[in-house]
Amino acid sequence: MKVKSSIKRRFILLPMALLVFHTVNATHNRAGEITYVQKSDLTYEITLTTFTYTLSFADRPTLEMEWGDGTVSTAQRVQMVLLPNQYRKNVYIIDHTFPGPGVYKIVMQDPNRNQGVKNIPNSVNVVFSISTILTVNPALGRNSTPVLLNPPYDKAAFGHIFIHNPAAFDPDGDSLSYKLTVCTREDGKPIENYTLPPATHSIRVDSISGDLIWDTPADTGKFNVAMEIQEWRNKKKIGVVVRDMQIEVYNTNNKPPVNAGLRNYCVEVGKPVDFIFSATDPNQDSIRLRVTSGVFDIANCKATFRDSVRNKGFSSGRFRWVPCHEAVRNQPYDVIFKSEDNEDIQLADIDNIDIKVLGPPPNLKTAIPEGKTIRLSWDNYGTDYIAGFSIYRREGTFNLVMDSCTSGLPQNSGYVKVGYIAGSNTTSFIDSDNGNGLQYGREFSYRIVAVYPNGTESKPSNEIRSNLISGVPVITQVSVSTTGSSNGAIHLAWLKPADSIPPPYKYRIFRAPGISGDQYQLIKEQTDTTMVDSLLNTQTTGYLYRIELINSTTNQQIGEPSYASSIYVTALPGDRKARFVVSRNVPWINAHYDFFRFNPATSRWDSVGTTTQLNFVNTGLENGKEYCYYVRSVGNYPSAFLPKNLVNYSERICVTPVDNEAPCIPALNVTSQCDSLYNILTWTLPDSLCIDDVAGYRVYYKLTNEENLNMLTDIQDKNTKMYRHSPGEIISGCYAVTTYDINGNESFKSVMVCIDSCDFYEIPNVFTPNGDNINDRLIAKTSGLVESVNFKLYNRNGMLIFSTEDPRLDWDGTYKGNIVTPGVYFYSCDVFERRITGIEQFHLSGFVHVITEKGSKLQPPVTK
Repeated sequence: MKVKSSIKRRFILLPMALLVFHTVNATHNRAGEITYVQKSDLTYEITLTTFTYTLSFADRPTLEMEWGDGTVSTAQRVQMVLLPNQYRKNVYIIDHTFPGPGVYKIVMQDPNRNQGVKNIPNSVNVVFSISTILTVNPALGRNSTPVLLNPPYDKAAFGHIFIHNPAAFDPDGDSLSYKLTVCTREDGKPIENYTLPPATHSIRVDSISGDLIWDTPADTGKFNVAMEIQEWRNKKKIGVVVRDMQIEVYNTNNKPPVNAGLRNYCVEVGKPVDFIFSATDPNQDSIRLRVTSGVFDIANCKATFRDSVRNKGFSSGRFRWVPCHEAVRNQPYDVIFKSEDNEDIQLADIDNIDIKVLGPPPNLKTAIPEGKTIRLSWDNYGTDYIAGFSIYRREGTFNLVMDSCTSGLPQNSGYVKVGYIAGSNTTSFIDSDNGNGLQYGREFSYRIVAVYPNGTESKPSNEIRSNLISGVPVITQVSVSTTGSSNGAIHLAWLKPADSIPPPYKYRIFRAPGISGDQYQLIKEQTDTTMVDSLLNTQTTGYLYRIELINSTTNQQIGEPSYASSIYVTALPGDRKARFVVSRNVPWINAHYDFFRFNPATSRWDSVGTTTQLNFVNTGLENGKEYCYYVRSVGNYPSAFLPKNLVNYSERICVTPVDNEAPCIPALNVTSQCDSLYNILTWTLPDSLCIDDVAGYRVYYKLTNEENLNMLTDIQDKNTKMYRHSPGEIISGCYAVTTYDINGNESFKSVMVCIDSCDFYEIPNVFTPNGDNINDRLIAKTSGLVESVNFKLYNRNGMLIFSTEDPRLDWDGTYKGNIVTPGVYFYSCDVFERRITGIEQFHLSGFVHVITEKGSKLQPPVTK
């Protein structure tokens, strides 16, 4: 799984140098947010957190809170924390009781903002205000806002991507989303003429991860942004917290540390998440690692992070968490990993991962029919924390394939919730009809899930099958003995009732067309336990039978009737094959189905396969030739006291295979010839037999992710498995290939392959601006995908002598009109390339050796 943020290298500047001291004692507010914890139906504990400038004389021991209900209160400061970069964290806490249900906007406003905030006109005279929207609704249940664990004191570097993540942790497990909003002034109103900070490309908030991504700062100075953290429950927005924060942008030549790759995790309770988080620093600076998340605050299973190695240029630590049942919730936990170097101007790299915690699957042991009910039993779940169990049932079986990160049962599984039983130590449940579809003569499958107090379901249990078995009579055979459209016959057999039911009695036999029909017709009354039902259409339908035990003296029914159907098989022709689907509705469980095919050469029925499933495919056939089959089922009643080895036969069915299927799907490979601007597509077939059915191939293409695949070419030669495509200057794109046969049957598209590897951009390390018309200009080699660059060239003293956005660079070697002196020059270059995902950025740095005299030779670098 991928880490949510698509930006791998993220640079955050953390300067330690003192800022310019401001004497205006009211200009101190830098950032803040309002959060709350619900204490009762109408009472909340409100926490106001502000971040102020420590070098300002201004200080606020108290702040006023406007509650949105027409009242105002004064909150007292309860905590002060000094943070890096002249930030002070101030925490104010106050309780408030709202008058009743409603939506309230809590606002704090305080003069004033910092002086010199570039994207807020006249910021020194603009009020600093923050707000939170609170919904009072007892029907929603208790609610507390997310807690923002990551303080907003990070700094940005000019020309480098800046990332901030608030590390929002919701204690209720509600889902969160994020968006940019406008900074506000008095009364929580938007600031007039407010603009977003200037960006070379964009400034945005990832709505899923919460990453505030500034790509990249185009100016230095102070800037303020605001982001909403929106809280959702049952697909309804129930609250909004706004974080207003200040970002200061500086110039720096320091290089940031680089985090090693991370991934997301899905883990069951009791199974550890245990890995090493490490970072390297290109300047060989020492590195400090920090990890922030709500997983460090879960009382019964706190995560740990401990530094294990801290060397020059490298640091690593071990993250370990063994989740407990109290950690199970629908939403994943967000964990922020941050590395900081210890330069005078500090840089950092940030990544975040998700950890989804799931309850383990219960172990369902038995599903035993008891009269008109089925009793389920399972092992003790092993914790007192859960609320109870939900019971799910479906008719028939389902091959449930669950991924490791999904809890509960998917809607397409066909399972329906038929009950819930409270109690963490509960180990059984009785499923009765009660109008919810539990009927005799049908096979049912069960799964259960544990339900946690927050409503989260565990992973589903194993599947157990059962039938509701009637007491009398017990049917043992419903077998097709003759196949015909009007002269077909079915043989029925059942057991006599137990000795506890005295004679005289007789049986009433009812029949309904179809495997699960309900249009029953009385066809016979008799005292024998076998009969042949004849003159039927067994060729195109099956039949369901109901047999009742009747007291011959009183003519009253004894007990419940029994139900069982014949086996009915449908066949579908395929290319050199026949597909079969078995239908049945019986009170026993069929262990397997045996398929037989008529052999005209021997006039015998040969066995062609056995399956435990209701589907079967017979391959290796000849198209246009008729084949005839029947099926034999072998089954058992689940009870030890009821019959075993019940054998029944289906009708005989014939099918003629035809070529109505597409050939196999090819496997595609794509490579790029960057210098020649074309892509080479090659493909293979999964087996040697597939090519016999192939008549040609179709190639599909799209330039970007947003487009649809369109057919590029039709290759009418099955032996040609290569295509060269020259799309133009931009050779990135996505491809897929299909096969088709002579009948026009086209396969599904191959796995789409996107080619995006031509980041061919090379800056020469030597050039000679000496007027001999050979290598006189510094020209970059590029594949044509490069939209622009941000190229800067410095001399050894760090002075900028040349810059350009032209991808070719095309520098003539001059500074202020004169040829520069021979020597080594350092460059830094951000390259912006057009890719299938849009504009992507990568960074280059290195040296250019300038030789200005004819015949001069590059001297090797002097080593110390």
